[in-house]
Amino acid sequence: MDRRNTFVVAVVDDDKRILRSLKSLLESVGYAPLLFRSAEAFLAANGTFEADCLISDIGLPGMNGIDLRDAVCDSRPDFPVFLVTGRAELLPKAEVSRHRGELFLKPLNGLHLLKTIDVALKSTHPR
Repeated sequence: MDRRNTFVVAVVDDDKRILRSLKSLLESVGYAPLLFRSAEAFLAANGTFEADCLISDIGLPGMNGIDLRDAVCDSRPDFPVFLVTGRAELLPKAEVSRHRGELFLKPLNGLHLLKTIDVALKSTHPR
């Protein structure tokens, strides 16, 4: 049995197309995706405690992905968070250097993302 089928991956992005694409990608390998259109919706739904990891766009309206990552990691320091952006040139270098996880550029390399998630989940949820 594929171990990934028990893992819940939360995805936060304000672009419906990205959410649909990541939902399909995650389901194709047995992950259970939880989808949110904003950081506030993720936090209001207690997504930090329902999910095993988080993929978040950086450029969200309202609370951005970097602030979401910081809020999540304050309550769960070992929680894997993967940030996604299509505009890396807008990121301050200090934010990139203090990033606690992996930064992915759009368009996403799905295989690299899946491999990175798999490694992170295996290390934080050993069986």
